[in-house]
Amino acid sequence: MGFIARLGTGIKRGFLSTGRYFKESWAELKKVRWPTPKELRNYTLIVLVTVLLMAIFFAIIDLGITALLEWILG
Repeated sequence: MGFIARLGTGIKRGFLSTGRYFKESWAELKKVRWPTPKELRNYTLIVLVTVLLMAIFFAIIDLGITALLEWILG
């Protein structure tokens, strides 16, 4: 079998496996238990509060290190 023939077979197989991938992905997505709107709001609030607290924490650490370096380097 020549190179071009093998290449064509590989491309065809690639398209078939891509189609199978999307078909199986869609089947898995149908099995997912999606959150209710109330759960989604709660999860979103938890994420936002966590990100805000982490940002405040790192800002305080950054200010402390900056002040320490300014004090050391004079």
